[in-house]
Amino acid sequence: MFRPLLIAALIAMPAVADAQTASSPGSAEQAESGQPPQRVRSVTLRQGERCPRSSSTEIVVCSTLDQPYRIPKEFRDSGPIPAQNQSWVNRTQTMDQVSRVAGGLPDTCSVVGTGGQSGCALATNRQWLAEEKARRAGEVAP
Repeated sequence: MFRPLLIAALIAMPAVADAQTASSPGSAEQAESGQPPQRVRSVTLRQGERCPRSSSTEIVVCSTLDQPYRIPKEFRDSGPIPAQNQSWVNRTQTMDQVSRVAGGLPDTCSVVGTGGQSGCALATNRQWLAEEKARRAGEVAP
């Protein structure tokens, strides 16, 4: 069962190796000279563009943009989103949380109501987690 596949792979190996060396003429010259390249050029291609050819003195590395119209991460606003720009789902969740605390429902750490005391440990853990995330973000940032 595997023998015909193995034979086909062995027959195709020299053709694949030959195609790789034939596709980049500068790399053969580079390998023969034994000298390192003088320049490595990184090129970002848009849709429909072709990678420029390399020469004996340079290596060209090509990559494509996955999402060409998306704002790069370094330019995105990573701060909190103002309330007027929040989705209705987030607004509803905020209102739900505020009404839970105000009503003294279970897991709210409130002195009002019968089940308010059960959420104090949860509130302490959430506060610790937020402080820990802030501390780690401060350590990671340069």
